Amino acid sequence: MPMLTIQPSGKTVQAAEGMSILEALLAAGEPIAHKCEAKAECGSCHIFVVEGRKTLSKTQRAENERLDAIVGVSSNSRLACQAKIGTENVTVELL
Repeated sequence: MPMLTIQPSGKTVQAAEGMSILEALLAAGEPIAHKCEAKAECGSCHIFVVEGRKTLSKTQRAENERLDAIVGVSSNSRLACQAKIGTENVTVELL
């Protein structure tokens, strides 16, 4: 089972393959904004993927469009509600 490491807290938790990063964060008790009920409409769950980006699900159109509208986006940006965990470990930075 892949592990999700959360920065800056350094907490590491198990996450099921196919689970969104948002679901894994909430299950771990990590506070993260998520105003649109995981519909890629608000951008409040914007995170940086520090490691494991290639194991995540591909970015879909709705997520790309929302990221384009957010200030401070980088090539490591994802929406936690849209990024699904793959088979390898992932490290994310909460903003």
